[in-house]
Amino acid sequence: MESTYKTRLCKEQLDQIIRQHLAATIQDYEEMIEGWANQAYKIMLDDGRKVVLKIAPSAATNLMRCEQDLMMAEVEALRLVAELQDVPVPQVLVYDASLQYAPAQYFIMEYMSGVPYNQAKTQFTAEEQEGVEQQLGRYNKRINEIKGEQFGYFSGKDRQRATWREAFLMLMDDMLADGEEAEVDIGMDYSELRGLIEEKSDALDEVTESVLISWDLWDGNVLVQDTQITGIIDFERSLWGDPLMEHYFSHFNYTPGFLKGYGRAITTENERQRRSLYDLYFDLALRIECDYRKYDNQEHIQSTIHNLEEGIIRFRKI
Repeated sequence: MESTYKTRLCKEQLDQIIRQHLAATIQDYEEMIEGWANQAYKIMLDDGRKVVLKIAPSAATNLMRCEQDLMMAEVEALRLVAELQDVPVPQVLVYDASLQYAPAQYFIMEYMSGVPYNQAKTQFTAEEQEGVEQQLGRYNKRINEIKGEQFGYFSGKDRQRATWREAFLMLMDDMLADGEEAEVDIGMDYSELRGLIEEKSDALDEVTESVLISWDLWDGNVLVQDTQITGIIDFERSLWGDPLMEHYFSHFNYTPGFLKGYGRAITTENERQRRSLYDLYFDLALRIECDYRKYDNQEHIQSTIHNLEEGIIRFRKI
């Protein structure tokens, strides 16, 4: 989907970057159009290797508060997950924040084979889908076994907090502040919504252990081939927080296969309260980011408006 965030590079810029960092030349390349914010290029090198170059929005882009330092966060998260050695994530080959060869920071990673699960899913039987999602549950569980020292954003101690309650309320405050500044209509008064959030915030106190969460591990970020997961990508939204904030615990998915693979379900009233807060946060993010990224897909924009309307109704009920 097209957005104003994307930083595009010409052939000459790509050539220079590849020569500088990998001592190789480009045989062929193509733009990867699936991403919604960062720009990515699949590159075939003259020595036969395939790599992906991912470049962030330029410094002049008006980013949301939750989108600060996303590239640095993704690189660090990928490196942490790679250390597990049993989760299929791409190896980071280069990370350059110098702005010497491009107008924004970028990194180069190995190319992962496979097709995004959201594109292949309809070709699988129900049993095959459950198998893929069971694999995903196991991998997501492994990612969540990486422990952190504090809670909150991946980037910088000033964006982290000692408790999950403080950290999540900071995330939510940032999201609502972005919505207000962009004058996004969320269907109700912002101050009223803040009051509803505060009423449920006691549930966050139960989370005392900080773990790495991908948060954005939806079907489009899962690569599959022959009903096997071959890659997990896009860790730019990574946070230190509660594993129940992961995408497959959301109202969008929450499938039996994932729960079986993960080995956990949402069962207590406290967990349902927490998940309602996380669902609301995600529904707000989907709606508010449309105004920042200036998406050109009107059908998607309308779907986020409708989803947020339903999300607020769900949030009031729980």
